[in-house]
Amino acid sequence: MSMKHILIALLLALLAEGLQAQNISKETTDNFNKLTWLTGTWNRTNVKAGRKAHERWEMVGSHAMKGFGVTMKEQDTAFVEKLQLVIKDNKIWYVADVAHNEAPVFFELTAISNDGFTCENSAHDFPKKIVYKLNGNKLIATISGDGKSFDYLFERL
Repeated sequence: MSMKHILIALLLALLAEGLQAQNISKETTDNFNKLTWLTGTWNRTNVKAGRKAHERWEMVGSHAMKGFGVTMKEQDTAFVEKLQLVIKDNKIWYVADVAHNEAPVFFELTAISNDGFTCENSAHDFPKKIVYKLNGNKLIATISGDGKSFDYLFERL
């Protein structure tokens, strides 16, 4: 075999491996498309007096959404959370990146409908489960684990 043939075989093998890594099932793509209702800005309605909070989501490609949550205490930023919904390894992941965690935390999507989804990571300290549920122009995000549960109520701006 000539050097040219070896290089071509190597390139084809690398290309095939890359295509296989990007092999995303129709079911995963269809499920990801069910999440588009989340795009936009959601104003949190159940915050303490003197605070404001919101989440904002946008599409950043056919397999990724980027979001962030911000809580303001008067004019100061009290909390920031970088969020993502992404397809990786033919699964959908909710990724939360907050300052008190060493690295972003991945929650696997375990249930989805046209108006909600559930993501879970039983190995994470808290939360272990994140549920988003759309009700008209309102959204309830519930985080839970180890017997604790907190609801975040939002309205679409």
